[in-house]
Amino acid sequence: MTSLISGQNISISGTVTEASSGQPLPGVNVILKNTAKGASTDFDGKFTLDDVPLNSILVISYIGYQTQEITIVNAEPLAIQLQEDAEALSEVVVIGYGTQKKKEVTGAVSVLDSKAIEKLNPVRVEQAIQGQVAGVNITSNSGSPGSGLNIRIRGITTNGNNAPLILVDGNRITDLSVLNPNDIKTINVLKDATAGIYGVQAANGVILITTKSGRTNSELKFQLDTYSGFQVTSKKMDLLNSREFAIYVNDAADDTEFFVYPNSGTNWQDEVFEAAPISDISLNVSGGTDKSAFSAGISYLNQDGIVGGDKNGYERLTGRINYQYDILDNLKLTANTLLTKSEKSNLAEGGIGAVLYNAVNINPTMPVRDANGAFALANDITQIEIINPVAQIADTYNTSKVERYSGVLGLDYTFWENFTVTSRFQGNHANVRDDIFRPEVYYGGGKSANTVNSLAALEDDVIFNEVVDFGADFTDFTWDNLITYTNTFNNDHNLTVLLGTSLYRTKGRFYGDVGRTEMGTNEPGQSIYDEGMERQPRFTEAALENGADWFDSRLSSLFTRIQYNYKGKYLFSAVLRRDVSSQFSSQDDNNVGYFPSGSIGWNVSDEDFMQEVNWINSLKLRASYGVIGNDRIPNFAFVTRLDGQATIDVGSDDLLFGLAPGRPGNPDLKWEEQETANIGLDLRFWDNKINITADAYRKQTKDLLLTPQASGVTGVGAPATGPSVVNAGTVRNTGLEFAIGYNDDLSDDFNFNINFNFTTIDNEVISLNGRTTPVGGEYGVGINQTGITRMVPGLPLGHYYGYETDGIYQTQAQIDALDASAPSGTYSTIGDVAPGDLIFVDTNGDGEITAEDRTNIGDPIPDVTFGLNIGFTYKNIDFSANAFASIGQEMIRDYERKDLYANRGLYMLDRWQGSGTSNSVPRAVSGANVNTDVFNDFHVEDASFLRLQNVQIGYTFGEKMNSSLGINSFRVYVSGNNLFTISDYFGFDPSANTGAPLGGGIDKGFYPVAASYLLGINLNF
Repeated sequence: MTSLISGQNISISGTVTEASSGQPLPGVNVILKNTAKGASTDFDGKFTLDDVPLNSILVISYIGYQTQEITIVNAEPLAIQLQEDAEALSEVVVIGYGTQKKKEVTGAVSVLDSKAIEKLNPVRVEQAIQGQVAGVNITSNSGSPGSGLNIRIRGITTNGNNAPLILVDGNRITDLSVLNPNDIKTINVLKDATAGIYGVQAANGVILITTKSGRTNSELKFQLDTYSGFQVTSKKMDLLNSREFAIYVNDAADDTEFFVYPNSGTNWQDEVFEAAPISDISLNVSGGTDKSAFSAGISYLNQDGIVGGDKNGYERLTGRINYQYDILDNLKLTANTLLTKSEKSNLAEGGIGAVLYNAVNINPTMPVRDANGAFALANDITQIEIINPVAQIADTYNTSKVERYSGVLGLDYTFWENFTVTSRFQGNHANVRDDIFRPEVYYGGGKSANTVNSLAALEDDVIFNEVVDFGADFTDFTWDNLITYTNTFNNDHNLTVLLGTSLYRTKGRFYGDVGRTEMGTNEPGQSIYDEGMERQPRFTEAALENGADWFDSRLSSLFTRIQYNYKGKYLFSAVLRRDVSSQFSSQDDNNVGYFPSGSIGWNVSDEDFMQEVNWINSLKLRASYGVIGNDRIPNFAFVTRLDGQATIDVGSDDLLFGLAPGRPGNPDLKWEEQETANIGLDLRFWDNKINITADAYRKQTKDLLLTPQASGVTGVGAPATGPSVVNAGTVRNTGLEFAIGYNDDLSDDFNFNINFNFTTIDNEVISLNGRTTPVGGEYGVGINQTGITRMVPGLPLGHYYGYETDGIYQTQAQIDALDASAPSGTYSTIGDVAPGDLIFVDTNGDGEITAEDRTNIGDPIPDVTFGLNIGFTYKNIDFSANAFASIGQEMIRDYERKDLYANRGLYMLDRWQGSGTSNSVPRAVSGANVNTDVFNDFHVEDASFLRLQNVQIGYTFGEKMNSSLGINSFRVYVSGNNLFTISDYFGFDPSANTGAPLGGGIDKGFYPVAASYLLGINLNF
């Protein structure tokens, strides 16, 4: 390298390398301070800059590294080493179709990095977000291995699908079980109008996941992560034991059912719950040449269920490759591939007749097996769905297999220095197979799960077996084309303009057969193709003609975004997106939507008047507002299809069976629109040791897409029909988010960090536009207690609708006095009452209890959620702990069966047994009773909880040992997940929810989350 000195100006050259590895760094910015003059390093890390004044200052900056400033005192070549800056890495935020420095972000965006994820050892990605990100709540509809989780960003704002848009390296993913959490580099959550760049798909927020990638000019690196351990249930219900149960039965029957009270029996929860093994191993490799970079990984997870063991197990194998290649200096190729193969064994769960439902309800005096060693029959319980749960597990053979292939192929071409054109094709294909074998079974007289009608039929030579072989193929693709213009004017005005198009299509097809035979062996492994198997197609010919076996949906979009800042101090961003959806009719352009959004920001700390405020490192104020659409409704809701059923009596002995119009189409359907507003601040002070983020938000969804209740006068048409999907109603969510963190090196050996966040949610239905009240949910079995959750203006979406109680009737005189003053002569018109029964509140004050007295008795939406994360490192030891709390939500206890011989919770020991004995728990009864036959708040419980989600202690071995083994780092750790939950809720899991806006909080026996204890290692070499 040479240099020329001309007067006081010189030509300067140099090389920029990474301090830790000595590898050259391409693309580093070398700028003459306070000017627009500069250069970028080439693939060898080299740069040249002409006409540089002596004593001027060069600013060398690169994403993920500490910025350096160097004073030019002569023309000698420069050798510059950049240090990695972990804090700077976290300052780069992934936004829609690009990245941005966090300092310049004007929206409510939260970032979670790989280190935070690794501390938790989550089986699923969603588990890493809970308690880490303000405004995001994760609930499970099942804790069984491989089951999905519900993600809600800033609450529920629609009566339909509330799931956010999830993009993995830009590719749409609907099921995060396909992704190994160890492959993730960052998770970025867009919570406000900044999500508007994704238009109709982003009404419920956006989660952007970036997987790990390699770096150019880097050596081959390997990372091995593995853990093994065991899981147990996080809770068992407190139920009556055999003696307490016998006393209760005699009391309820008002007769002697048990002449001798047993002192031993069966703890059915102990019989179905077990300690279940779990193990995971993943290997990642990365590296790069001067023109290419790659990262690849493979992982295997094996997890048994805490109910049923391998009968409820889950296996997942994933493979991933990320590759980047610089074809030319200005042409870059990107290719990502994700392959996932999983297999899940299923047990009946989360509903009537499920394994845990039966374990809770079955008679504790009944043995698991009878005197002959066969499974005992539940003949004493008259309810047809309650059976021996251990026998149920043994007789279940139900497997789901998924193979999924995802890929991204993209090109980036830069021209005229300021323009970049990007074309990216993304696709997913999944094949899902459900294989079910139903052996010949008999669980007792009249049981609904029986395949034969008697024990004798079970023991004869004819064996009835059934085989189910269902499949589905799902395919989607997205083709994005973008052009980006970036420039800086007069060193002060920074402008980025994005123009883009996006085409999206998703389609699926369902198929399969059911096979039945009388020549079965009662052994799994039979096929629908076996001899003697009578096959029945999954769909009838009529159903196929009406498209029951397929779906196809498409979306075409145009969008633009302008980002501007002045000196990095005053920030502005505006987005406009036009979407055309196949979910709506083209009549009057109902399928076309325009969705604008904008945001502003002010870096107050950059102002001159703040320069003397030394304790503040950065202070930014920001605000955003936008409108985002939503089209998540059933396909073809705008047309009437012939998928109803019709039966015509022609006046003879024969009936004609045919088709009728199904759900009436609504060609006037249009977009559901969500208006979202946000104001916030980001603050860092005391040498960046403390950081605070605060936001106030409002999300209001209008023109809700919903299916209202049918009119009681007009009703609906033929079977399989229903009311039209309509635009009706407005729902609003308002709240606050606050997060504060502290991180400091208290000594050379000791670092401490703590982070706390909370989110408040106030949900309210504003209007229904005159429509009939939408209802949902069912309480009990066979007692017609439907529509117990509702959508009513002025109340939360999905609130519980039933009778409020006010204690227990203590005497007959108390009842007689109320009857005497009632207008009709009977105070309780909804059912007979007696001493020991619940007192219902006359909410409308008409002097008697009628259906009009039903009111709001709770809702499943938390008022506030909290997250707390604590960690420290001392020399080679590291510690972390994570807790989450949810306050203010209620759940409906609906897993208790109304039967004399069905077990009860331990709370029934405090039941009313005479005047003055109890004013909270009603008397024991057998058969129909107002306490259980009408939905009331005795069955609604506070489900607030505090859960210790994770504790981990690790030890990293020193350099001497690592160098002797030829490795870079070696860490061993022990970890515990879901170690305890503090809650007054009686059921298995206060955090559970089906995710449905109406009825999501009805607990029919949710499968609890598992507590796990793990031993693992992290190895880098």
